Amino acid sequence: MTLLRDMCYPTPQELALAARALADAHPSLVRLRRTGTSRGGRPLWLLSVQSPAEGGTRPATAPGSGTDAGSGPDAGSGSGPGVAARRNVLVVAGAHANEPVGGPTALALARRVLDAPGLRAGCGWHFLLCADPDGAALHRTPHPHSILDYHRNFFRPPGPEQPEWAPSLLPPDRLPPETLALTALIDELRPVLQVSLHATDLGGSWVQLTRDIPGLAEPFAKSAAELRIPVETGASDAAGWPSPGPGIFVMPAPDSDAPGVFHPEDTRLSTWYHAHAYDGTTAIVEVPMWASDLVDDPAPHPDPRRALRSLARRLTADADQVARVLAGARGQLPAGDPVSGPLLRAVDWTLALIPQIAAEWSAGSAPPEATAAYIGSIDAFARRLALRAAAMLLRVLCAAGHPAATALERLVTGWCEAFAARFQPRWVPVATQVEHQTRTVLATYERLLAAGPPATAGG
Repeated sequence: MTLLRDMCYPTPQELALAARALADAHPSLVRLRRTGTSRGGRPLWLLSVQSPAEGGTRPATAPGSGTDAGSGPDAGSGSGPGVAARRNVLVVAGAHANEPVGGPTALALARRVLDAPGLRAGCGWHFLLCADPDGAALHRTPHPHSILDYHRNFFRPPGPEQPEWAPSLLPPDRLPPETLALTALIDELRPVLQVSLHATDLGGSWVQLTRDIPGLAEPFAKSAAELRIPVETGASDAAGWPSPGPGIFVMPAPDSDAPGVFHPEDTRLSTWYHAHAYDGTTAIVEVPMWASDLVDDPAPHPDPRRALRSLARRLTADADQVARVLAGARGQLPAGDPVSGPLLRAVDWTLALIPQIAAEWSAGSAPPEATAAYIGSIDAFARRLALRAAAMLLRVLCAAGHPAATALERLVTGWCEAFAARFQPRWVPVATQVEHQTRTVLATYERLLAAGPPATAGG
């Protein structure tokens, strides 16, 4: 794939240009349209691949043309590829700004579908190339050479500004346009499968499902083993969820009272569950930038509750250091700046989240049978929380020329070095990350079709 020759993550604009070229090369099978606009005025591009027999074609919209197909007279009418198909798959990339692998994976999947007529039989494939282009513009690490390099230009928006999470944190009348565009797509396409492509900075690969898909664990594990990617068997994002196989986790049902994980967001209110209104299932496919075997260790941990309490104390102490720097500098920082503003909101959000997490860990919330992999995943999660807040604050301090930047830079550097020393990360080439996600998405689709429709409509 051309975009991956230099092993860099492409920008949203580069993704759009590559998608435009794909549409030009295959006008009877591929359509590119603008399906919405971000808060910052950036286009949200949808690439669709489908056989002409499933519903005619229409000239693709060129990147940068300003035309929004979602508001045109034939939007959602069934005249373009996808709408008239017997079923649809929606693949969402770039929902988290700091997880850029989804874009190239979406393009790789589109090419794979083009080369496999069987995948297009009765099915339209649709790829939202970047759900948060504004966030992607603020997080720019096209080829990070180290954990420190990755954090030098780090950005991850606060929860209410993340397209997929916003419905779980905001009332309907305050949802951002990126979320509205995504939910409108789900309403239009009624996908049998929605896939959200995510990544972790350091760890292993895992899949979260809104419904169990029998048989997925086997091809998922096979792909990970062939590509030397550890399977994260105790993912902190899925703590306490049922796991039908290593690295496969099933989310709580929308009407259950199961506790969430260590986040204020309620997963069941996210856009992931919006597909359930049409009997669809959502899969979230995570792949690491750096792999660590510590998250793939099935051995029982000797004292998980004590380990969690220790991690809570360290997390609290780390967050306090960042909070003190922020408190001392806040009055001198440009909170209304288009770059510093989002960064500071994200710092505040992260620091406000940490006490809740630390309190839960201090209460000894780990299951007694917790594995070394589980504690390893929690350890990585704890380290990255304070580190991300510090890294984003450092960007603001450096831009403002604040004297506190020097000491904070030493802190960020030290934390990155300790992170690497603890987990011994090895870089997973971008092409390998893409290949694993691509294989997993295709296996998910195949197993979903084999399983048949969900047992309970809308559940």
